[in-house]
Amino acid sequence: MKKFVMSLALGASVLGFASTAQAGDAASCQAVRFSDVTWTDIQVTTGVATVLLEALGYKPEVKTLSVPVTYASLKNKDIDVFLGYWKPSMNTDIKPYLDDKSVEELATNLDGAGYGIVVPQYVADGGIKSIADLAANKDKFDGKFYGIEAGNDGNRIIQTIIDDAKNNLKGWTVVESSEAGMLTEAEKAMKKNEPILFLGWAPHPVMGAMKLHYLDGVVDYGFGPATVATVVRQGYTGECPNAGKFIGNLKFDLAMEGAMMDPILSKGADPKIVATDWLKANPDRVKPWLEGVTTFDGGDAAAAVAKVLAK
Repeated sequence: MKKFVMSLALGASVLGFASTAQAGDAASCQAVRFSDVTWTDIQVTTGVATVLLEALGYKPEVKTLSVPVTYASLKNKDIDVFLGYWKPSMNTDIKPYLDDKSVEELATNLDGAGYGIVVPQYVADGGIKSIADLAANKDKFDGKFYGIEAGNDGNRIIQTIIDDAKNNLKGWTVVESSEAGMLTEAEKAMKKNEPILFLGWAPHPVMGAMKLHYLDGVVDYGFGPATVATVVRQGYTGECPNAGKFIGNLKFDLAMEGAMMDPILSKGADPKIVATDWLKANPDRVKPWLEGVTTFDGGDAAAAVAKVLAK
């Protein structure tokens, strides 16, 4: 009888160990909440993340938020993840949240990016190559910089440049719109060979196809060479270590993002469908993202993803 009881205890112990070893994240971690600030590059990286998380048994949610609301929402724990912390342009926006540790920087997910104010190359060829050249040419541009959505870091930096007395840009304005709206204005102006100032960045297939010049004199304000980082709400990776490991593993490159951005910008394709198609065409790229990761319930991550991408 003692042997039987001991056998049962040992079996329970083994089963308990196996359960612990195979356990994924807690039930509260199944919903992974992302912010999407409607920039095409963030739409595709978030699309990739959501497709793969679904394959792993998670239930990702994507909320469309502005940059300021994104960081406030991370602080308030209304969202978990943001894949679009552009550095250094967003340093001012995120600093209070990093300082009070309500937002945590997890990993760099893109190197080699760039962000700044651009003019068509024919404008630069005409002698306007720097912020210092703008004051004497206000009439050519009607005193306007074309930006994107209200609250983003690029518009804020342009306003800082306008407000800096040394640039002599009093009376200039930022026209807030959207990525698509700004590009429409740029394309209209360039078809007529007219001058225009707008925000430019890489990766971006449309801007990459345009002949543009990035204005000098902007690095001290936060524009220039850039990296993009992944940030999470305070304590997220401790509460949800498996999802956190996956999110931290995500690394992209300019060619990858550009390839996925193109059909969204040129055809209005759905970012999630684009991400799925790209993943099916490039299954080997998934492997490093799944290192040290299981499915939500502790199963084989690679097998789960392969099964979904084979459909």
